[in-house]
Amino acid sequence: MAPLASYKADFLRAAIAGNILKFGSFELKSKRISPYFFNAGDFYRADLLEALATAYAHAIIEAHRSGAIQFDIVFGPAYKGIPLATAATIRLGQLDPATYGHTTCYSFDRKEAKDHGEGGNIVGAPLKGKRVLIVDDVITAGTAKREAIAKIEKEGGIVAGIVVALDRMEKLPSPDGDDSKPMPSAIGELRKEYGLPIFAILTLDDIIEGIKGLASEEDIRRTEEYRAKYKATD
Repeated sequence: MAPLASYKADFLRAAIAGNILKFGSFELKSKRISPYFFNAGDFYRADLLEALATAYAHAIIEAHRSGAIQFDIVFGPAYKGIPLATAATIRLGQLDPATYGHTTCYSFDRKEAKDHGEGGNIVGAPLKGKRVLIVDDVITAGTAKREAIAKIEKEGGIVAGIVVALDRMEKLPSPDGDDSKPMPSAIGELRKEYGLPIFAILTLDDIIEGIKGLASEEDIRRTEEYRAKYKATD
């Protein structure tokens, strides 16, 4: 496997140093017991938030320059997506002001529509007729992203793609509870359903490659075993 891009490696080190990426034993919503846990909500310290914003901006710039996504607005679904979209937009303008400094905007949604003042469901740049890039932490079942897509389309926006911090590369639970069956991931299902480009700063493969020398051999072994057991077909 090729070495991680420098921004990915920097992001991974920051996540471990800030205890955002943890190793141990964690019960997920799916009831699976994961040997690692990632919580982007813990990037609340200034230096960690800067590392997060930088990683998102580099991932977006990389996808944009490759031609995979074209966008006008960075959209953060409430609530975790709000600081992510805000920070990423600022960092985009700092890293490449000629491309993003005066044209790229951000927006986010309200959980409940405001019935006074300016009203509405959206705060920030209007979405109508604009290409909208969704930025969020992870995709677990895909429910929150489907809701965000529906809100954007209702406002007249065009969803251009999705960027998340982590792709666990993990298959969805089988309807009959048999985890030995091949199944797609939540990201794979969204790609298939909407035909959208979806990118992640880090994948589980990146984590396993990047934590060598940063995590114990036992943590690496358990994470590799978890990947082998639950890796998705897509």
